[in-house]
Amino acid sequence: MKFIPSRKPTKQLLGFLAFIVLFGFSSSRLSAQVEEGEKLFKSYCASCHSAGANQLVGPGLAGVDEKYEREWLYKWIKNSMALIESGDAQAIAIYEQYNKVMMPAQPVTNEDIDAILDYVKAYAEKAPAADAAGAAEASATDQVAAEEPSTSPYIIAAFVVAFLILIIILRKVQHIMRVVDARVNDQELPKETSLFDAIGDAILANKTIVGLLGIVLLVLVAKVGWNAAMGIGVYEGYEPEQPIKFSHKLHAGENGIDCNYCHYSASFSKSAGIPSANLCMNCHTYIQEGPQYGKEEIGKIYAALDFDPVTKTYGPNQKPIKWVKVHNLPDHAYFNHSQHVTIGKIACQKCHGPVETYTVGKQWAPLTMGWCINCHKETKVQMEGNGYYDEIHARLPEKLKAQYLEDGTITVSELGGIECAKCHY
Repeated sequence: MKFIPSRKPTKQLLGFLAFIVLFGFSSSRLSAQVEEGEKLFKSYCASCHSAGANQLVGPGLAGVDEKYEREWLYKWIKNSMALIESGDAQAIAIYEQYNKVMMPAQPVTNEDIDAILDYVKAYAEKAPAADAAGAAEASATDQVAAEEPSTSPYIIAAFVVAFLILIIILRKVQHIMRVVDARVNDQELPKETSLFDAIGDAILANKTIVGLLGIVLLVLVAKVGWNAAMGIGVYEGYEPEQPIKFSHKLHAGENGIDCNYCHYSASFSKSAGIPSANLCMNCHTYIQEGPQYGKEEIGKIYAALDFDPVTKTYGPNQKPIKWVKVHNLPDHAYFNHSQHVTIGKIACQKCHGPVETYTVGKQWAPLTMGWCINCHKETKVQMEGNGYYDEIHARLPEKLKAQYLEDGTITVSELGGIECAKCHY
């Protein structure tokens, strides 16, 4: 009788393979969604929020999707102040809970928010404990890694010294063996050659190996030189001691003072400016003692203005406060604060980090050209209801107009934001 194989196992196998393909496809799509969410999170959220449970300027985002309805999150993230002004009880409660620190409107779509929330969920599933327990330690480690080159010159020096010591030891062992062999065979004792002669002989006898070692050493030296060159003018983490211990955490964080109150020129000029001591006196004429330093630091303001806190009068012997500049772009780089703050509606934290948590001001971002270009590639322009962009929108190429009408997003780079002359002219 002829054997006819059953087709049932074949169908089951095909069905199983189809399931694997579909599962893999859906998994890859989810992975891509999470990856996109991570980029968006770092671009729009990371300066004020962690993806875990620990609080920065705002709350940690772990579990936010379960705590609030998705439709409400869309409205809150896109324009929190509009939601607060509409009388939404939940929005007002959050605003009050976090000292009325305004969350800036974000130029993101619903799909962008979905991707961000997917990333937050994936982050919470992978490392909830590490985020809560080791956030500070990881931040410090990242800072050190950012400041130090990956290949230290000390490592290269140690390698060279160890190599020389090894050569000396091997030569001594080899000479001792020759002396022993000569005495056993009643031969003339060999003379020990100098280290330089031995090195010369070794090079001549092993030209290929020495050549390869030379190339490796040259590459290591070049790497150290490259790291050093790339670090010139980069002062990430720079936190100089100031003449007065002004606490951003107390003023901008706990008291909720808006950055533009002190750095008022950031909204209409190229420079953010240094607040005058007279501006400090708007509050400190009457607030004469602080919660952390008492009267000592506020007294330095009075000394600079020759101010008598008892009679509340100013004397003639006033002198400037010698603040130490923290952020210092090179002369060939042009940056305009008003273009970013007023027109671009970029939050201060985007470049300066969570200043509400700083005791003393410091440089949070590297402010390199690559860092700025990446920001221009990722940041979406808030064109809706922004009069500055009305004319630009009218002159957009049809391709970009179609893209904007389709998803409502255009990045700074698509409007010429990475052209050389925009920052160097």
